[in-house]
Amino acid sequence: MAEKRFSDNINIRNRQATFQYELLDKAVAGIALKGTEIKSIREGKVNLQDGYCYFANGEAFVRGINITPYAQGTHYNHEAVRERKLLMKKSELSRLEAKVEEKGLALIPIRLFINERGLAKLEIALARGKKLHDKRDSIKEKDLKRELSRVKLG
Repeated sequence: MAEKRFSDNINIRNRQATFQYELLDKAVAGIALKGTEIKSIREGKVNLQDGYCYFANGEAFVRGINITPYAQGTHYNHEAVRERKLLMKKSELSRLEAKVEEKGLALIPIRLFINERGLAKLEIALARGKKLHDKRDSIKEKDLKRELSRVKLG
């Protein structure tokens, strides 16, 4: 039997986000894609590491997300790193934009998934950057949890 190229369960995470940032508030937004981008997403070829969101003219955009060009795409294939529009309600956009205006807050993508209707959604988080000592505390907590789980199993 032929192997399945496209996955039904796509859940791509930005694992560095929780280490680099303190996540304050989360929201889910649709994302405007071009034709071959959804096929690359269904293959799981996405990198959220360098992504960030910004506001322009009352609309939200995400920049820095790398969606690898589709292998079977023709000359109509998409650019790997381009600006993509986020699809959200006006009330939610204005609420997030007001919070981003506060000092030191950023809007970052933390998860890209495909919902039950087959639409690509981007989970974004309002975040504050961690200082070096906060990152050290996160590492200590993770090590402590790992040690406790070893003791329980052993």
